[in-house]
Formats: sequence, structure tokens, C-alpha cells
Amino acid sequence: MRIELRQFKDSVTSRDDIRKPVPQSEAGLTLIEMMIVLVIIAVVAGLVTVNVMGRPDEARVTTAKADIKTISSALAMYRLDNGDYPTSEQGLKALAVQPSPAPPAWRQYVPEPPKDPWGRDYVYQNDNGSFTITSLGKDGKAGGEGVDADISGKGQ
Repeated sequence: MRIELRQFKDSVTSRDDIRKPVPQSEAGLTLIEMMIVLVIIAVVAGLVTVNVMGRPDEARVTTAKADIKTISSALAMYRLDNGDYPTSEQGLKALAVQPSPAPPAWRQYVPEPPKDPWGRDYVYQNDNGSFTITSLGKDGKAGGEGVDADISGKGQ
């Protein structure tokens, strides 16, 4: 079966299809209209830029909180496999590199020792059956406020 599609020109036109010529004074945009549009775009772009530029540190804080949850999950798997969390001396490096003495069922839990979003090591403390993971924030010092504040997570 063969189907042929043909396009036919309609011979009937309505009054709406008849175009009226546009006076030259109304054709296109004026320079003032273009300038107004460009100013509006510049103002909106400026507002967006100001709001976005202050957010990288807040994004790093959120990333640190998510990382701490992920590391806590890896530590839970380590504990299930080996009976206890890594010691404070072994630290979080024990999740990526086999510690000495080697636990009985050790495997690699993370590809590399975790770093906080500012590129520093997380502080890990084994508290005899529980643990604390801390990022020292943007300033890298204990304490602080805002993005400089410590970000901690505990696990059992």
C-alpha cells in the first residue's frame, strides 16, 4: 500500500489573512525601548550574581554535613565487618587504607581518606563504642560562628 501526501494551497482566503502595511513609524523597536530592556536585564543579572556569590561557603557547609553522614555509614559497615570502629589513632584513613594491625575482615570502604570541603582532614574521635566526626569549618580552627563554626556528627 502506498500513501502519497500532497500539500494543497487553499484557494479561499479570509479577511484576517490580508495583511495591512505597517507605517514606518511603528515598525521595529526604538533605541529607547532597547535601552530599557537592556537595563532591566542588567539589574536582574546583578541581583542574581549578588545572591549567588555569597552561597559557596553555605554550600560547603551543606556538603560537609552530607559527607559526615556518608562517612558515618562507611564506619557502620567497618564496624559490622570488623566488630568495632577504627581507633582514634587509625582515624578515618582506616576506611581507605588497611590499618596495622589489620582487622580480620577489612576491605576498602572509601576510595581515599575523606577531606572536608575546605581540603582539610576530618577530625575523628573513637569514644569506646561511639565516634565523633568533625570538620573545623572554613577557618580550620575549633569553635567559630557561621561558616567558621565546627560541623560535627556522632555515631554509635
